Amino acid sequence: MSEREDDGRPMTAVPPQGAYVPAVVHGGLAWTAGMTPRRHGELVVHGVVGRDLDVAMAREAAGLAADNAVTALVETVGLAGIDRALKMTVFIAAVDGFTAHAAVADGASTVLRERLGERGSVARSAVGVRTLPSGAPVEVELVAAVTPPP
Repeated sequence: MSEREDDGRPMTAVPPQGAYVPAVVHGGLAWTAGMTPRRHGELVVHGVVGRDLDVAMAREAAGLAADNAVTALVETVGLAGIDRALKMTVFIAAVDGFTAHAAVADGASTVLRERLGERGSVARSAVGVRTLPSGAPVEVELVAAVTPPP
């Protein structure tokens, strides 16, 4: 991330939507910011699961959000610097009575394993919420054990 935006911030594939950074590393651990299904900073999936999106669409959105979380880690420590993903939380904006949270979160888990192999098998929580930033249907946070580059 040696290139800089006009305002001096590092360029990133997952540009923050507010006053935060995509990932923070401390003491051998990295925490990502909550990542939504964005491409090039633009939210590409909107709505509430069970009203505007079905489970399959939400699962795909969760995969994109997880991909963004992994990208934030890779930009911070490099792919080889990710020792192991540890914990993932998937927030799902869903209608009252929705109970297929795990099925939605499986889309995020699949992407972690695709990108990180066995290092991407994580402990996971799937949490239903009323709303998410910018009308996103899902948001993914990731914690990983890392070895920062020298």
